Amino acid sequence: MCTAVTYKTKDFYFGRTLDYDFSYGDEVTVTPRNYPFRFRDAGSVESHYAMIGMAHVMEDYPLYYDAVNEKGLGMAGLNFPGNAYYRRPEEDRDNISQFEFIPWVLGRCTTAAEARDLIEKINLTDIPFRSDMPLAQLHWIIADKNEALTVESVKDGIKVYDNPVGVLTNNPPFDEQLFGLNNYMHLSPFPPQNHFSEKLALTAYSRGMGALGLPGDLSSQSRFVRASFVKMNSVSGDSEAESVSQFFHILGAVDQQRGCCDIGDGKLEVTLYTSCCNADKGIYYYTTYDNHQITAVDMNRENLNGGRLSRYPLIYGEQIRFQN
Repeated sequence: MCTAVTYKTKDFYFGRTLDYDFSYGDEVTVTPRNYPFRFRDAGSVESHYAMIGMAHVMEDYPLYYDAVNEKGLGMAGLNFPGNAYYRRPEEDRDNISQFEFIPWVLGRCTTAAEARDLIEKINLTDIPFRSDMPLAQLHWIIADKNEALTVESVKDGIKVYDNPVGVLTNNPPFDEQLFGLNNYMHLSPFPPQNHFSEKLALTAYSRGMGALGLPGDLSSQSRFVRASFVKMNSVSGDSEAESVSQFFHILGAVDQQRGCCDIGDGKLEVTLYTSCCNADKGIYYYTTYDNHQITAVDMNRENLNGGRLSRYPLIYGEQIRFQN
């Protein structure tokens, strides 16, 4: 499963964890402005905004998990099993397949507000990339420096929610995730006061008890609560190093360690990668499960007026710096 988060200091940051039991061969991928996107039902787009993100590239096509475009708009797809629902193509709609959704939005929108308007015309279809590749069941977070949205294609149609916390995990549907925060309104970063009974001399016996009751398991709802609490109470300086460091600490609160999520048949789900993109500068930072050193790819060092993908395989081996 996965967790996505937004964060703003001087610049705007957007990123996520990808939690799974194996990798498809993910790469940081820059799509320049003149790379031609051939949409299954919506024709070809020869020119668009450039974007950078994590993708599985197949047949020279970037199947993005998450990306940010050159205008500072970010988008990520997260697993949404049992609830995602895609339709057959419909007349008088922009028929966009699930795997085309990220480039369709990021290729033409500069803000979340523009994305909301574009989505009003969209029908997310059930056309797969290849016949042997079933469509992933996803929902999406779309965000800029001013607002965040959650988009879900369900049996009732496409739902677009305002996302005031700038966080998304998996199930349940987003309106239920957000409502669940009501159960934790008592949490704070400060020491708790005794409201249990004035007849008992109850005291805070340890530091960190303001967050007493914050869920610590790996379920998607618990990760949503935990990531929201950490993000909403997070404090850092606004330099690039401080902001990026804090972003990785926020997502570190929902890290999945090998052995803690057994999905059967000897398969163990872990946090394969964690990303943080400075959406204002177009710099994509990441770590992997076995490499905690932060690696960066700057989209502006590529030829953004070109027509070919730039691809950077992930660095998986741990990078240890000796001081003696």
